[in-house]
Amino acid sequence: MAHPRQILFGFHAVSVRLKTAPASVLEVYADPARRDARMRQFLARAAEAGVRVIEADAARLSRFAGGAGHQGVAARVQPLKQARSLDDLLDVLAEPPLLLILDGVTDPHNLGACLRVADGAGAHAVIAPKDHAAGINATVAKVASGAAETVPYFMVTNLARTLGELKERGIWIVGAAGEAERTLYQADLKAPTALALGAEGPGLRQLTRKSCDILVRIPMQGAVESLNVSVAAGVCLYEARRQRLISAPS
Repeated sequence: MAHPRQILFGFHAVSVRLKTAPASVLEVYADPARRDARMRQFLARAAEAGVRVIEADAARLSRFAGGAGHQGVAARVQPLKQARSLDDLLDVLAEPPLLLILDGVTDPHNLGACLRVADGAGAHAVIAPKDHAAGINATVAKVASGAAETVPYFMVTNLARTLGELKERGIWIVGAAGEAERTLYQADLKAPTALALGAEGPGLRQLTRKSCDILVRIPMQGAVESLNVSVAAGVCLYEARRQRLISAPS
């Protein structure tokens, strides 16, 4: 059975797909009114990949993008298959796992930003509950700037059970909570680690919180009491990556 087609939009999202899986790009749409260097470079990449380019005005592109900022480009693509399950991925990792768990992050812009920072920090996967999370859509792909194509995103039926299975594999569950006594910088994140973050405001759900091995807080020095979840994800993941880099043999 043929896979349903998807729409990607924005230079980053479409360019990354052209680079990593050109055969999955069915056709590209471009606004002929945009003639700047970035568009010329993009069209050259599409031509190099052998992808058909169709002219589409801004109104049509806006319909494709659901009204979001499309930057003058969109593409109709075949969705990439999720090649591996979470278990399969963990079985073949060559370094201690570094996972990001998002509990209750339903805003696609936040999810896209989290995927982008997860890619940058070298997280191996992002995990979220099916019933309290945003799925991958065109907005997520646009905000993720290509990371939606590179970071495995697993939506699980029962997050608490999945956390229990991660613990059985020896993965340390570190939850972020503003009231925690220990700071992020006091936690050892060099070991196999899953960092769990909740949505800004409510934070981690109670059952998720109880499933954590430890709770840590990001020290806040100013007047604001919390960070956007994607910013918090970046702080936590890059601290884990920093610890691993300085402990790695030279």
